[in-house]
Order: sequence, then C-alpha cells, then structure tokens
Amino acid sequence: MLIVDDDDRIRSLLKTYLSKHGYRLSTAANAARVRRLFKAMAFDLVVLDIMMPGEDGISLTRFIRETSTIPVLLLTARGAPDERIEGLRAGADDYLSKPFEPEELLLRIGAILRRQNTHFNDGSMLCFGPWCFMPSTGELTGAEGRVSLTDSEARLLAALARRPGEAFSREDLSRDTAAVERSVDVQIARLRRKIEENPRFPQFLQTVRGAGYRLLAQYAAEPSDV
Repeated sequence: MLIVDDDDRIRSLLKTYLSKHGYRLSTAANAARVRRLFKAMAFDLVVLDIMMPGEDGISLTRFIRETSTIPVLLLTARGAPDERIEGLRAGADDYLSKPFEPEELLLRIGAILRRQNTHFNDGSMLCFGPWCFMPSTGELTGAEGRVSLTDSEARLLAALARRPGEAFSREDLSRDTAAVERSVDVQIARLRRKIEENPRFPQFLQTVRGAGYRLLAQYAAEPSDV
C-alpha cells in the first residue's frame, strides 16, 4: 500500500497504525515521488491526499488511472461535494474527509480490498455489442483487447450484470457497490465513455426514467444455478 501526504506527521502516524494491522506500506510526500515509485513497484491500494503543493491529488489520480486500476482512496481537508465528485470523476474509488479517525480509514481500506477480491460463483460471460464482460474477474474486453476499468466501475458493471435488462435504482446500485449514491451517476458517465459509441445516446447502458439504469446484454452461457 502507498500513503501519499505532504504532512510528515500524518504519514508517520498512518504508517505506524496500518503496519500494526498487517499492511506493508511505502510513503511519499509529493507527486514526483509517486511517479518514481510507480516505475519500480506495484501497490494494491493508494491513500492519497488531495491538497499537496505542486501537483495535487486529483491530477495524480488521473495519472494513476492512465496505466492502472489500483484502488485510490482520497483524503480531503475540505470535503466539499464538488471536490469529492471531481475526485470520483478522476478515477478515485472512495474518499475520506480530514480530520478522520485512523480506525475509519482502516475499515474503508478493508472494504475496498474485499470488494476488489470479490468474485462471482460462476464463469459466465456477459456480451453486449462488441464487448464481453466477465463478472467473476471484472474484465471487459473488446475488439482491440482489454479495457481498463477502475475497481468502482467494475463493481458497478457487475451489479448491473446480475440481471441484464432490468432497471436498478441509484439506491440499489449504491448499496450493491458500497458507493455514495450521488457518485453512481459519475460512474455511469465514465462507463459510457468507455463502452458507448455515443455516450449521449447510449445503446447498452441506458437510463430508465423514474427507475434508474439498466444494461442491455445477454450471457454467452447462462449461469448454472438459474
């Protein structure tokens, strides 16, 4: 795990606390250090402060998303809705406002990692248009190969894939994916940019007025328990 914060005290506190709970950690005080570490090491999660001198956490999250689906948890001193939404649009999976209790951060980290390692019980593949999605692995492929999905995008697509063609409310999707309800629209918009030829007029990931969202797709092989 990588902890990124320009505050020496916070980096030291989190490294000590999280290490006691079994996590192996590296730390960085700025974006330049993170970029160097990403060339040499692999991480399973990044805890990233937004407000840093020089390159901020939002910009750094975009950099991470260019090459990786590693979960990103943002730390924000302001906690304003617009800032949180901007972070989610950049590719973050969760956020936590400062000041925070280390135990809450520990619980959020555990939840993110559990979701990342959650697998479906069958090996069915869902197909729609040129795309194929494997819920058991969160892997989306198209004509040009694998499409990079963030952890939150893969969870959302997997939730919709449970009952293709059926509409899910924002409340249902936020509960199934452990996301903030308002962030569901952000995740939907990001997914549409990746899978729709024209995101403004989606063919597959559709809005159902008054009901929510649905994914028009079918399984290549029906699940064995259905």
